[in-house]
Amino acid sequence: MTRTAALRRLIDDLAGARIGATFNQYRDTDGDDAGPDAPRIRRENLLRYLEPRRSAPVMLVAEAAGWRGARYSGLCLYCERQINESTTPLRRTSRHPGGWSEPSATIVQRAIAPWADRVVLWNLVPTHPRRDDMPHTNRPPRRDELVEGARWTHRLLDLLQPRHVAAIGKLAAGALGDDVPGVRHPAHGGATACTQQLRALLQQWLPTDAVDTSPDVY
Repeated sequence: MTRTAALRRLIDDLAGARIGATFNQYRDTDGDDAGPDAPRIRRENLLRYLEPRRSAPVMLVAEAAGWRGARYSGLCLYCERQINESTTPLRRTSRHPGGWSEPSATIVQRAIAPWADRVVLWNLVPTHPRRDDMPHTNRPPRRDELVEGARWTHRLLDLLQPRHVAAIGKLAAGALGDDVPGVRHPAHGGATACTQQLRALLQQWLPTDAVDTSPDVY
């Protein structure tokens, strides 16, 4: 089986999975979804994101899908507002004009921009933990959801075999173990620390002369 075929199979299997009480945006539709094809579009977005990065040397593992980000884009720390439908094959799936915007996605994408094609972003819990079935809410994933999500993460790690792995946030760091470096999650005042720590790791792992190291203002 080719790596692309294996990625497609992983995504199809993920669409059929139940990860605790999380909402599986790759199978189900509700909330602000634009139509019944939304889950299929999100699966296609994920494949179109992962396939060109199937040999990426770095994988960054965040915590869980958020409603402003992966819930509608299908992509970890990549929101609809960052999808340019005129220049990429990615598509939005919500009815929101211009797509939903996720602050954490904006921060992380800006931080990794010089290396974006060589980095895979993935959520430890790839589906959306939400409160009481309310679409536009987030909650911390439960322990059983973290355990089940870690199985999907390790499946992707086994498939892609990146040279370097890092965790974004304490939950991801706890699940991946002490051997995996962790950086501050960008939410709740962590934007500057997250940016600095991500850039330090990526400059070490993927040195390049094209990095803008000037401070950002948030």
